[in-house]
This record gives sequence, structure tokens and C-alpha cells, in this order.
Amino acid sequence: PGVRMFDAMKQKPIGEAEVKEKFGVTPDKVVEVLALIGDSSDNVPGVPGIGPKTAAELITTYGNLETLLARAGEIKQPKRRETIQQNAENARMSHKLVTLCHDCPLPEPLEQLTLRDPDQQKLHHFLEAQNFNSLLARLKKSTPASPSLATVTHPTPTPVIARELANAAAKETPATAPSTTTYTLVQDLPTLQRWLDRARAAGHVAFDTETTGLNANTAELVGFSLSITPGEACYVPVAHRAKREELSLLPSPSEGEGGVGVGATSNTLKQIPFADALAALKPLLADEAVLKIGQNIKYDALVLHKYGLTISPIDDTMLMSYVLNAGLHEHGLDAMAERLLAHANISYDDVTGTGKSRISFAEVPLEKARDYAAEDADITLRLSLLLKRELFEKHLLTVYETLERPLIPVLLAMEARGIKVDVAYLRDLSRQFSTEMSRLEEEIYALAGRNFTIGSPKQLGEILFDEMGMQGGRKGKSGAYSTDSEVLEELALTHDLPKKVLEWRKFAKLKSTYTDTLTEQVDKESRVHTCYSMAVASTGRLSSNDPNLQNIPIRTEEGKKIREAFIASPGHVLLSADYSQIELRLLAHIADIPTLKTAFKEGRDIHALTASQMFHVPVEEVTSDLRRKAKTINFGIIYGISAHGLSTRLGISRSEAANYIGSYFEQYPGIKEYMDRTIDFARKHGYVETLFGRRCHLRGIHDKNPSMRQFSERAAINAPLQGTAADIIKRAMITIHAALKEKNLEGTMLLQVHDELVFEVQESRAAELKALVKPLMEKAAWLSVPLTVEISEGKNWGAKG
Repeated sequence: PGVRMFDAMKQKPIGEAEVKEKFGVTPDKVVEVLALIGDSSDNVPGVPGIGPKTAAELITTYGNLETLLARAGEIKQPKRRETIQQNAENARMSHKLVTLCHDCPLPEPLEQLTLRDPDQQKLHHFLEAQNFNSLLARLKKSTPASPSLATVTHPTPTPVIARELANAAAKETPATAPSTTTYTLVQDLPTLQRWLDRARAAGHVAFDTETTGLNANTAELVGFSLSITPGEACYVPVAHRAKREELSLLPSPSEGEGGVGVGATSNTLKQIPFADALAALKPLLADEAVLKIGQNIKYDALVLHKYGLTISPIDDTMLMSYVLNAGLHEHGLDAMAERLLAHANISYDDVTGTGKSRISFAEVPLEKARDYAAEDADITLRLSLLLKRELFEKHLLTVYETLERPLIPVLLAMEARGIKVDVAYLRDLSRQFSTEMSRLEEEIYALAGRNFTIGSPKQLGEILFDEMGMQGGRKGKSGAYSTDSEVLEELALTHDLPKKVLEWRKFAKLKSTYTDTLTEQVDKESRVHTCYSMAVASTGRLSSNDPNLQNIPIRTEEGKKIREAFIASPGHVLLSADYSQIELRLLAHIADIPTLKTAFKEGRDIHALTASQMFHVPVEEVTSDLRRKAKTINFGIIYGISAHGLSTRLGISRSEAANYIGSYFEQYPGIKEYMDRTIDFARKHGYVETLFGRRCHLRGIHDKNPSMRQFSERAAINAPLQGTAADIIKRAMITIHAALKEKNLEGTMLLQVHDELVFEVQESRAAELKALVKPLMEKAAWLSVPLTVEISEGKNWGAKG
């Protein structure tokens, strides 16, 4: 009583009558209703399936939530009764979440909360730092000119979150190209310390490492560079050495003052001792009050991890560009410098040479190394100022701050740990694959009528199309026939030879990519360390390489055998947590398909249901063949499959495949509407969005070439689904990584393979890890369908239990 609200959107007051009209109950019962309805935008779960009307009826009948829960057994509708009973705790938690806390102590007495004039200097600085130009112009018009506003001084940044530090950096150092550049070679500790002190005072520093290789796990540190102000940077060499041919020209230890050896002490190689330089650098890199800005800074962090150094907090220009331009531009430093700064960087080839004459960066003369390395840090700083501002302007900062930047330390820990492999088992598997390849070779030669090089596309094409007269041969620009997997799969429907070639290729790829290569990539503890590329796929998916552990086939017997080569350490088990049918669930949610949503909520077999509806048979009479066809269509639709593609996968005619697709859209018209709506959005904007606001750009959406344009249209259909799935598992990884630290569970996240996470944990604590991981993954996003995670554990990755 006595309280009224004002709806600023509808420009009308809200009293008791308006509340009852909207919620079906009086104001004092709104909390009870909201506890049942929930609110997905505020992560309030509520009770699934209970909407405003039902909630109002229940509260009107029972008076309040607790009475309803106590008397839930009286509810006549079985499904509603069961749902409320099963979600009682969620309802109670929701009640707490939506109840306003009315007894908090006030931070200030009410009389202090009066309207008063702002501190003009503080306000001016804030608006300028946040780039609020319109408000700033209004402030200047309404405020008399004063010396204080003309000469604003900026205090040293305090330990605040990274984006505020970056804003301060943007204010202090404009991102326009400096008129001159000054690159310094730092060769003594006092000079290095002055640079480190300047970084602390500024609250930010662009940082880059120079190393002996591209693999962060094996590369050795050669030097590092720092930049605090655009146009000014330094390079600190710590492990340079003379080129081999020059060693004979250097004085022997008995000649000259103190002698000269590899890596130190002559005028040309004067550098701070390695350990001393890192000891001076270590506190700055760990200082939470200083933002470290890098280009692909995960690499630098992993290199320094071997030496016991950590970097925090961090910003990454590569990931800023990726969030802004995924699928549109390259995100390498040189490409961005040219595109955004109209600046051509010194190339790596310019300083190290090419081909047989290439030298290690450790052998590059210090002056050359200085110009190359310092420029990298300088350009990184300048790009960060531009890109961070653009993230604000395009409303993409949340994607960067909540999905990409916090994922860096998670991946760093995974890459550093690696996963153990059974080397002896892999070697034995390699021999088995060789035997299978030899058997297939003999059969292929017999079918072809002669021996030839099976791995040669040219020779294979001549055998298939010229000598055996198979139809469908297409020659490329080189004049050779195409024998890619799509061509062979179509031929394999009616011919044995291409079928056996496909099988031979499968064994050859598994042998060369995994069973042979992995044994060469293990460290001294028999662990392999994959590298996760964060800025490759336009949908936000991570990419595994060197070695690629995401492409191991999971549905073939051979793929399962390779997974069995990845093992747990003694006394530990591997735990695999996999999202079940996540993209289909997202399709049901995003396209809002009631039938699919209900099926997922009830835990029904989605493929059997689709088969039942498409082929007009009761669910219990769906055969394995019909279910297989429905499954192929369900997943194919996600990727915008064509009638030709479906006909190849199911081994049916193109017209029959077209009928299947037509029947599918008749059954689920909302999916066709989603596809059309998404393609229209892509044509208008040039990109599509995930549920979390990530933009996936589609360069070919307006291409004049029909095949290129259709490819982009299919990508547009899938990108919101695949991209949202990628965002969800990233959210889960970030949350789980923090929870593992907090719980001190001694469990380690080892791998991410699309919708699957692999952990290693002490055998005695596996149940604890399961209890932690499953709910965190399933609550990584609130959808209108449940996210379901299936967990298995065993001594190897292929084990199920």
C-alpha cells in the first residue's frame, strides 16, 4: 500500500490493478509466482513448463510457494504434479533469488543521498576515458571554461579490471601513428629496471617474446620486448649467440678481458644474464595492477611457464581482432598492422633469412633483433588501443571479456599438462595398420589389373576413369581427374575398387597422422601437448594442432583403438564428459520447435521420434534402418545438407533424398522458417550471431558464383548452432577451471574435443570430479531444453564405464 511504479517504456503508472492484470495475483504474491515461472535472462530456473497463467492459478489455490510444495501431491494433473515435486529445490532457490533484500544496512544515511553537482574534473576524465563524446560535448557547453578542465592530469591506474586499464591506456596514448619511432636495446639491469618501473607507473605494457621455434612447449626463450607508449619500445636479449661461422673469429677465453663465449660478453653480444633478466621481469608479469598486452599471448605465457613465470592480467590483440572479424580478416600481427595502421612490419624472413640459409633468431645480430622485436611490441600496443575501442563501439566487449580472454589461462594449463600416451601400444597399432594396408593393396591391384601408386591421385584417376571406364570423372585445371573422398564415395556405391581405396586411405591417414607421429611427439614423461588455436574457425570453435587430437574418428573401430592409446597416469583415471546432441538441442531452442523441445525435455529418442513422424509409423515400430535415416537427416539439416549430399550418405536416389528433406520440413516447418530467417539476416548484415552475441562473418554470402554463395548460406544456417555450442563449452571450461582450483580437487582438464572435455583425476576422487563437472556443464547456459552431459571413465580415453 502506498507504493506505485512508473513504466517508463509504456509511459503509464503501475498500481495494484495493473499488477493483478499482468501476473494474475496481487502484489504481495508476485514473488510466489515468479519463483515458479523463473526468468532465463536472470538465470532464475523456476519450474520447467510452468508459465504465468498456471503459476497464478496454483498460487491463488494454495496461497504461497511453501504451501504448494507441501501439498503438491494433491495436484490432479500427473505431469504437473511430478514436475513440481522434482523441482521443489529449484523453486525454493528461485524464491530466494527473486525476493528483494529489504533489511540491508545502508552504506550512507538517507540524508546524504541528496542531488548535488558532480566533480567536474572527475566527470570530464571519466567521459573522456569511456569515449562518451556526445556527453562530453554537452558537459563542455554547460560548464564555464576553467584551467582544471584544460589541463586534466590522470592518476596512476589502480588494480582494476583489464578493460578499465586498457581505457586508461587509450586515453594516455592516442592510437594514431607516432611521427617517429624509438627502439632501444636494453643490455644492463638498471636500464631494464627503469622500463619495468615505467610499466608499473603506466599500469599497462605490451609484451612479446622471441624464441627458437614455433612450438611453445619446446621453444627456448631468446629475448623479450616491451612497449608502454606508441612509437617507443625496447628489446631485451637474454640468450643470443654468435653464428657458428663467426665463433672461430671470436677471442679465445685467454684472449681479451674475460674472454668471449657463445651468448655473452663481447660488445656485439652484450646482454643481461638470463636468470637475472627473468628474475627482474617476473614480478611485473605477475603484478595484477599492470595489464600485459600481447599478440597471441598464450604462446608467450606457455614459453615462460617452463621458466616458472606467470602472466596476469592479460589482453590479446589477436583475440580482439578475432571477436571483431571472425571469418572476415586475418588476425596475424603483420596483416593487422597493414590493414589498420597502414604499416608494413619487418618480416621474420628479413632478419633470419629463408631456406637453407635461414638462421635461428638466437643468431640474429642484436641491432636487427631489436628493430624486429621492439616493433612487434610497439605495433601490438597501438593495435590494442584501436581494437579495444572498436569492441566497445560494436558491442562485442562481452564476447571478448567473458568467452575469449578468460579462456587463455585455461588452455595454457591444458597445453602445459598434456596427456599421457602408451608408446608401445601405438607402435603395435602402427604395425597392425601396415598389415591392413598391405592386404588392401593386393586386393586393389587385383581389381585394377596392375600395380600402381595408390596414393597418387593422378594414377588413381587414370585407373578409374580411363582404364576401367567408370562414369563421373572430372578433370581439374592440372588435367588430372579429381579423386577426392566425395568422388570416391559416390563411385563406391557401385564399385569395389574405390571402396577399398577409401579404406586404404583411412589406414594410411591414421598411421601417418597418429600412430607414427604421436610416438615422435612425446616428452620425457610420454605425454603429448596439443596446441589450441583460438582464432581460426569463424564459429568460435577451438582448433587442435601439433598434434591434432580433434580429428580422431570416434565412430570407427580404428578410431576407438587410437583413443585407447591415450592413458591415465598411475593411480589416476581419465574422465570424459560429452554434451549429448547439443546442436540438435540448440536447433530446437533457437528455431523454437515445440515437438523437439518436448521430446528433449522428456528424454525421448529424438531420432526415433523424427523417423516416426516422417515415415508415419508408431515410435515403437521404428526400425534401426529408419532411425539411421532420420539421424542422418537430423544432423544433415544442421549443416544445410542438399539432396545430393543426403543421397550420397544414405545410398539413395537424389529424388528420394529430396522427398525426405521436403517431408522433414513439412513435419518441422519452424526449422525451414529458421533457415530462411537466418539466411536473410546474413544477407542483410554479412554475419550471423550466436546466442551469446558472437558474430560469424560470411564473406561469400553475396558472391556472384552460385556454388560459393550457397556454401555461405549453408554455413549461415549452421554457424549460430555450432558457434553457440562452442560458446557454451568455453563457458563450461572457464567455470570448471576455477572450480577445480577452489575445490582443490587435484583434477586436471586435459583436452577439449568439440563437445567433449577430458579430465585426469586420482582414482579415489573420480566420483567427486563427476559430481562437480556434470552440473557445471549442464548449467553453462539456460535454454528452453535441457543440456545433457554423458560421462564415462576408464584407464584410457577409449574406455567406457
